[in-house]
Amino acid sequence: MSRPVPDAEILIATGCAHCPAVLQALSDLIKEGLISELRVSNIVVDPARAQELGVRTTPWTRIGPFTLPGNYSPKELRHWAQQAGSEEGIADYIRSHLKDGQLQQIEDFLNQHPEWLEVIISLLEQEDLEIQVRLGLDAVLESLAGSDALKQLTPEFARLSEHDNAQIRGDATHYLALSGDPAVRPQLEKRLEDDSAEIREIAREGLDHLAAASG
Repeated sequence: MSRPVPDAEILIATGCAHCPAVLQALSDLIKEGLISELRVSNIVVDPARAQELGVRTTPWTRIGPFTLPGNYSPKELRHWAQQAGSEEGIADYIRSHLKDGQLQQIEDFLNQHPEWLEVIISLLEQEDLEIQVRLGLDAVLESLAGSDALKQLTPEFARLSEHDNAQIRGDATHYLALSGDPAVRPQLEKRLEDDSAEIREIAREGLDHLAAASG
């Protein structure tokens, strides 16, 4: 089954140095069939769209679910057009932007597309994941503490809490407690017998957190 072709949008401004090149690259993607349609707004002539999106600088591009503010090369725009809509593409988008320190952009992205939150699991279980990305994911999940969105991920956290890698096991144990869901108590109690003293401590703190929340 073929992947749906994404639409795209670009905000430009009169006098913007990089806008013509980005606009041309997107036009080429239209011709090649890698994007289905392109909406163009000049925010100098009509600032309403920029105000609606909260955009202050140009060029600003969206391809499918991906927002791409700034000067992206034709190669980069092609890459994101080809990745739009796939789980692998979403994971790549999250990873690359967290690696570049763009935490707020990823938090905004996941707030707008909560259906993609589960993609984070595929990143968390990568043993060679860059430390910047792992810290960024931790910040994203911390911001969701106690939420229904985080509770929906507890089956995956429970699975990862059994992982052979202690880093992954410890992070998953922490996220189980972070969910605030009393149903995760058995998984936390199991980690009290973990080989790692650090994970045993995380589990104890998690159980204390659940007890305090329910008390």
